[in-house]
Amino acid sequence: MTEDPRVAALIMSLRKHGITDQRVLGAIEKTPRDLFVGQGFEYAAYNDSALPIACGQTISQPYVVAYMTQALDVKDTMRVLELGTGSGYQTAILSPLCRRVYSIERHKPLLREAQQRFNALRLHNVVAKHGDGLAGWADQAPFDRILCTAAMSEVPQSLIEQLKPGGVLIAPLGDVPRGDVLTPTESFSQQLTKIIRSEDGVMRETLIPVLFVPMLPGLPQDKADVGDKKV
Repeated sequence: MTEDPRVAALIMSLRKHGITDQRVLGAIEKTPRDLFVGQGFEYAAYNDSALPIACGQTISQPYVVAYMTQALDVKDTMRVLELGTGSGYQTAILSPLCRRVYSIERHKPLLREAQQRFNALRLHNVVAKHGDGLAGWADQAPFDRILCTAAMSEVPQSLIEQLKPGGVLIAPLGDVPRGDVLTPTESFSQQLTKIIRSEDGVMRETLIPVLFVPMLPGLPQDKADVGDKKV
């Protein structure tokens, strides 16, 4: 066990709330969440709560990260597509559990910071790019697993087709806000949903209620990217 009492308390809380996969718990225990939170929120890095990061996005609650990862049932030989790199925390949790993680982020500033964290942690099996998550990553398909870290009203068929037969996709589905930022006056109904692709179609399972920022189509014009042609 870790010597950091904050990490130990988080792991105990996750166990108490039904996270039993030892590989998932081990990945969370070994991943320094304080490296991924926004500046000024380091004190809350190991609280079981979501926190704001740049570009109006959030780093998800550790329980939700653990739950989604456990439900995804990742094996060490698998290739995983993550839609929405964000801070890179979920990516870092997936990294030791699979053969390779392909991650897509629409905000260039977030992607740059996440890649710096991956390099610092020597996560050599992570490949990340700037792009539209709703389009997936057809050049690298098919994937064993797909994880969507932002909400959508429905999963595009084109994403389901990037799954291998028997592959699993997990996404928050339901109401989505009009823009990137959730406001206190808005109310949404989203359910974390598990989709399994078979030869005959798809099977769906509703998991738990969640609240995620939306997965928006296209690419934003980030102020930090004006005049920047690098990807």
